[in-house]
Amino acid sequence: MQFGPVATRDSAGLIAAHTVRAEGASLKKGRPIPAEEALRLAESGIPEILAVRLDPGDVGEDAAAARLAQHLAGAGLRAEAPFTGRCNLFAQAAGLFVVEPAGIDAVNAVDEAITVATLPAFRPVAAGEMVATVKIIPYAVAAAPLERALAAADAPPMRLAPYRLERIGVVSTLLPGLKPATVTKTLRVLADRLAPTGARIVAETRVRHEAGAVAGAIAGAAAEGAELVVVFGASAIADRRDVIPAGLEAAGGRVEQFGMPVDPGNLLLLGALGAVPVIGAPGCARSPKENGFDFVLHRLLAGLPVTRADIVRLGVGGLLTEIPLRGQPRSGGDGV
Repeated sequence: MQFGPVATRDSAGLIAAHTVRAEGASLKKGRPIPAEEALRLAESGIPEILAVRLDPGDVGEDAAAARLAQHLAGAGLRAEAPFTGRCNLFAQAAGLFVVEPAGIDAVNAVDEAITVATLPAFRPVAAGEMVATVKIIPYAVAAAPLERALAAADAPPMRLAPYRLERIGVVSTLLPGLKPATVTKTLRVLADRLAPTGARIVAETRVRHEAGAVAGAIAGAAAEGAELVVVFGASAIADRRDVIPAGLEAAGGRVEQFGMPVDPGNLLLLGALGAVPVIGAPGCARSPKENGFDFVLHRLLAGLPVTRADIVRLGVGGLLTEIPLRGQPRSGGDGV
């Protein structure tokens, strides 16, 4: 691609590098220059303009952006028509945006003319939401770097994981001092969290804060067809041997992880009863503000596995906005 000044009279068929306006004539940035407009501009007193001449083998910005976007888009994503060297990708359904950073990094490392920007990995998205954009910086790119960019991602590095689980069971434990209104509000907050995903609460039980009662309630929710069970404790889980994990194990389930490097959300418990995931919710999950509970909940709703390794990787970016109403705020009474 050649970029530079040319005589206006000789610019017909080239690409206008910038928008140019004069009385009775105009050129639009990035568009081919019509012969009649080149002549009018020259006659209006503009002897020279900046223009682009494509070399043999160059791929125009729109064609290059569209080809790369379609190559990078995995299941559940669609590419819209390119414009001004940009091709945007959109989610076809509600779900989680899944992306392999190494794949995107590899494409972006090929040539400064080729760029890809995406949402963060595992971001919840709605149907029709933009998740990524491919932008070709100049008006064209040589065929060789475009081919290298395509080869840098041998498989689509991004896709949509649509929400799959729809039936949610909730167990709330009770202790003196826990107001019924708090439990009611917690259920409302959870229902609001679930609404964009298409999931709903199908079983709701309130029991004493005792392992045996928790065991029966978890088993009962699963028996009623819950595909995921969330347990809100009247008191935060403090240890793997505490009431809620003990109740899960008494029901025949297993504890897979206790604690996570996300704050608020440190005291989350992840386990399962057979094939049904069980979350021991941290206290901050009673708040509608984003917290560690959201990170795990949305992955499970999308049918994605959540392993200890997945949770460990949440530390970078895991310091979230403080939730003033949670039981254990970061700042102690001494201001430290």
